[in-house]
Amino acid sequence: MRPGLSQSASLRQELKINPRLYQAMDLLYMPMLDLQQHLKQELLTNPFLEMLEPEEEEAEQEQAAEEEGEAPADLTESTAATEEPTKDRNDEIDWEEILLDGFETGSVREEHEEREYYEPVTVATRDLDDHLRDQISLLDLTPRQRVLAEEFIGNINEDGYLECSLDEIVASINEEIVRAIDRSGRSGDVPLYQMADAEAMLAVVQSLDPPGVGARNLRECLLLQLKDERTEDTLQGRLVRDAFDELIAHRWSEISKRFGVTPAEVQAAADEVAKLDPKPGLRFSLASDAYIIPDLVVEKIDGRYHVYSNDSNLPRLRLSRAYQEIARDKKKFDSENKEFISNKLNSANWMIQAIEQRRQTMLKVMNYIVERQRDYFEKGVQYLKPLTLREVAEHIGMHESTVSRVTNEKFVQTPRGVLPLKFFFSSGLSTTGGEDVSARGIKDQIEKLVTNEDPRNPLTDQAIVNILRDSGVNIARRTVAKYRDQLGVLSARMRKRV
Repeated sequence: MRPGLSQSASLRQELKINPRLYQAMDLLYMPMLDLQQHLKQELLTNPFLEMLEPEEEEAEQEQAAEEEGEAPADLTESTAATEEPTKDRNDEIDWEEILLDGFETGSVREEHEEREYYEPVTVATRDLDDHLRDQISLLDLTPRQRVLAEEFIGNINEDGYLECSLDEIVASINEEIVRAIDRSGRSGDVPLYQMADAEAMLAVVQSLDPPGVGARNLRECLLLQLKDERTEDTLQGRLVRDAFDELIAHRWSEISKRFGVTPAEVQAAADEVAKLDPKPGLRFSLASDAYIIPDLVVEKIDGRYHVYSNDSNLPRLRLSRAYQEIARDKKKFDSENKEFISNKLNSANWMIQAIEQRRQTMLKVMNYIVERQRDYFEKGVQYLKPLTLREVAEHIGMHESTVSRVTNEKFVQTPRGVLPLKFFFSSGLSTTGGEDVSARGIKDQIEKLVTNEDPRNPLTDQAIVNILRDSGVNIARRTVAKYRDQLGVLSARMRKRV
């Protein structure tokens, strides 16, 4: 080969996604609360967008209905945008001055002050660490003991368990002491912590509320709670202390022979142990409030199911007539201002169209779901049919990924409750009649069979298979076992009562 530089021409195709397409995908993905916040932010950043007030919207709907000779449309089915002006505000504010000065005049704040949105502030809550520190502060401890107690509290997880060993706690706190001595440059006159100090402090921490806190494993957690109830010397205490493995495995006969009691007494004691809290710290966990606003509503009217978009709480957007009038006279602006105006106007137009496209896509998806799952709405979960994203995508003429974004984290209010859209999608099994049945419906049947079984003679997986096959469902035993595990149902041997 001869070294050198050369040029060549070639043709190739590439798929490039522009920023607006990314934003459109984000809008499809957003649940109702996130979309509300997004639109409110757009109103603050884009001067060509303004919010349509409810009374203005009703007036425009009535006017449109009169022109078309129809009644006003329901707000739940109305579009999210209109471009009709409400009134000319040029007499009130010098919009040209505002536009040229970068929207920094005081009149803008006065005009939009009533629409200002205040983010709700979360009220401070107290977690497990705060609860434990409050109790430590009431104890008669030396400063040295309080430092060690703080080390213990810092290593307790949200379940209430001590995450590290006593050796690690002693080593960690002694390492901090050595560092402090080295930084001060003085000879160490502070004694290091010993294992006896850690063991004594562990007993103090484990005596705090809630009972069981500071345990290093489940067995110790249960023993601490039994000790708090003063039942550690009863049969349930002996089960946890001396036969914990057999207790977990439900080996009632083996335990009864070992302790010289009847299997029924062992089971009764095990039932008392099951009432204890395996994760005592969770009652103080900072669980976030998850508010659900349905994106869609399904109602049955005169025997027919109707789908509505629940977007009445969304800000109704339209193009600002005042800014459009200013933007038409392009001779007043230099190239930089023209580019700014063009970008903001195009962005506002695109946002209005994207919101309407999102609404129409969601309605298409939900209408097909209602059509496909009509038996579920009429009869219940056992009549839920198998449904995949691809099937919906092919029916509405969109890509499967689009349907996935539409259904993700979206909820629908139905006559059977508020449900996530993902609820209607599941795999299926065939029946002897050649029909398909949803896996979710099969799980519901299994759950009902287990609930109604004889506890002294619980149904095995094979027995459940036989019952389902008698009803026309072809299912394997391993599939029943998988569904049972997903439902959190124990095996027949573990469910058996004596």
